[in-house]
Amino acid sequence: MSWIILIVSGVLEAVWATALGKSEGFTKLWPSVIFGISIVLSMGGLALAMRGISTATAYAIWVGIGASLTVIYAMVTGDTSVSWIKIALLMGLVGCIVGLKFVD
Repeated sequence: MSWIILIVSGVLEAVWATALGKSEGFTKLWPSVIFGISIVLSMGGLALAMRGISTATAYAIWVGIGASLTVIYAMVTGDTSVSWIKIALLMGLVGCIVGLKFVD
């Protein structure tokens, strides 16, 4: 169950990171509200997941999921350019995240 919570928390990290950027310094209401809700749920989930997963592994996976999904979202929506090197680096990051799960 800890792993499921950790994955959901990682997804929520991408949500709050994206909402933070869209809030334009907390001047836009709905992105700011989404940021506030998703950061609390993401951090809370990370804390719960750390009950069953070591801190080092949980944090690395949480950040990796959030960072990967944030970049993928930005590429899909056109906020950042798409390149083969970015895709290859993201695949490497995802491979490392999966590897951490197997060695923990």
